[in-house]
Amino acid sequence: MTTIQNRVALVTGANKGIGKAIARGLAQRGLTVFLGARNRERGEAAAEELKAVGDVRFVPIDVTDADSVANAKRVIEAEAGRLDVLINNAGIGAAPGSRFHTPQEETAENLRAVYETNVFAIVTVTNALLPLLLKSDAARIVNVTSKRGSLGEEGAWVGQPNMTYSSSKTALNAITVHYARSLAGTSVKVNGAAPGHVATDFNGFRGTRTPEQGAEVAIRLAELDSDGPSGLVFEDDRQLAW
Repeated sequence: MTTIQNRVALVTGANKGIGKAIARGLAQRGLTVFLGARNRERGEAAAEELKAVGDVRFVPIDVTDADSVANAKRVIEAEAGRLDVLINNAGIGAAPGSRFHTPQEETAENLRAVYETNVFAIVTVTNALLPLLLKSDAARIVNVTSKRGSLGEEGAWVGQPNMTYSSSKTALNAITVHYARSLAGTSVKVNGAAPGHVATDFNGFRGTRTPEQGAEVAIRLAELDSDGPSGLVFEDDRQLAW
């Protein structure tokens, strides 16, 4: 496990659920955590709560808005000078006002709405923060994905059909590999974290795992040693076939 005392992290979509649990876990391990959220009131409340366990600072960020992302980068650079851990956690399950669809029911508009947050925003955030990550001696990028994004994992598509969400996570897995390959000559490692079926408002709290259990894999990937993997996807300590 790499030494992470005095290190700096950004967690997007961190005012609730898995993101908040990741932020809590990293703060408990001694990181300065920038808790990213689109809603200022909720983000500030979550950061205030987590200050009881460590150095947690709210930073407003709408991952689908390039100007908002650039402003978050400026805040982190001004306050910390670098970034050691980026957790791309923000994501949505369906287009606003929509629901899960089979392929035959789906529309291109719904696909675009979900991909905007789950895929395109990852590129926007990652590229904006890379200059700060490259200042770290052991930077880690963790993309929160899902086993539903797997094309080859047994049981990955169990449950309600949702081509749009599942395929957005497949695309995210591919992006994860491309970043890992491109950054192989640097200190940056890039991996995907699949938290499992976690009980959050994302699924009406029907999941079988707690947010803390779901957060463990992302926290572990944020702590990887220099000889750790890059370009892979994990659920707990198991590499997923995708």
